[in-house]
Amino acid sequence: MATAGSGDAPRAPRSGSGPGPGRRQRLGARGEQLVAEWYAARGYRIVARNWRCREGEIDLVVWSRRSDLVFCEVKTRSSARFGVPAEAVTAAKQRRLRVLAARFLATHGPEVAGRRGLRFDVAAVTAGRVEVIEAAF
Repeated sequence: MATAGSGDAPRAPRSGSGPGPGRRQRLGARGEQLVAEWYAARGYRIVARNWRCREGEIDLVVWSRRSDLVFCEVKTRSSARFGVPAEAVTAAKQRRLRVLAARFLATHGPEVAGRRGLRFDVAAVTAGRVEVIEAAF
């Protein structure tokens, strides 16, 4: 049996047990799925989910019914105990999302040409309830 200071590394918690990254990843993925369904139910078309580049990741990119390209940051919490999810989208995060959107546009130029405009939404999911703040910044 290992004792403190014996040199044996402590065991990592099993995936999905407790508040570890597995649980957070599943919670985040569930929130993103709920938001994608929210957009689809309102006539939006999903263009990309979890789009990644060197600078980071965009949670959702959708076409609006008006042909606007919408970049959506999804924040999910199991409760509001630690604050409203949308509050986690700081000014620094907004700047990074603009950089990511520019990279997305540069990468997908011909696919997105001719669209009316761009919009940045923030989706907050708390205990399974979806609230989308359109044109949040």
